[in-house]
Amino acid sequence: LKSNPSNNEEKEAQAQLTKSDELQRLHSQALSAYQQEDYEAAISLLDEILAVCVWDAELRELRAECFIKEGEPSKAISDLKAAAKLKNDNTEAFYKISRIYYQLGDHELSLSEVRECLKLDQDHKQCFSLYKQVKKLNKQIESAEEFIREGRYEDAISKYDSVMKTEPEVPIYSTRAKERICHCLSKNQQATEAIKLCSEVLQLEPANVNALKDRAEAYLLEDMYEE
Repeated sequence: LKSNPSNNEEKEAQAQLTKSDELQRLHSQALSAYQQEDYEAAISLLDEILAVCVWDAELRELRAECFIKEGEPSKAISDLKAAAKLKNDNTEAFYKISRIYYQLGDHELSLSEVRECLKLDQDHKQCFSLYKQVKKLNKQIESAEEFIREGRYEDAISKYDSVMKTEPEVPIYSTRAKERICHCLSKNQQATEAIKLCSEVLQLEPANVNALKDRAEAYLLEDMYEE
């Protein structure tokens, strides 16, 4: 305004000032909602602010945190990916993305993201610890799948047993391991064991197509055609 005073400029400056005040007010409300653990309200307020302040890494990280608390981790990923690009050496964002993928059962993407963290800081304790865990699990799963492709079903079962021991805390890995062991048992003509294990998987995931197909194969081996 000092450099170029005119009516239009003044109106524009005034409008932007008003907008700025409004955004600061929304920001205070969002922080307050977050502290009070009202994450849904915080997300709604942060949506409004981020529609204007698109490149604010801190706000994106805060909204990601709210999504995680609300049990919507996949929505947090896009905010964290943006924050990782917007802020230099953002190891924390890469660590969080890797953890989310891991919890969702996507060990390959988890491994890829945790490697990005270690590229920025090879001594990052949390990332290195997660990297060792994911790498071990990834290797076991790849090895088990290789055995299945080769028709070495006993070896694959043994390897998937190891997967369940490596990660007993995240249920999705145990369920996937059981699903694949059921497949191996069915292929190996161990029908009774296959039916038992597939049924376990189907109690957790009634619409699991692979388990349904493998149990059907096992029923055929037992001449249980109705089932």
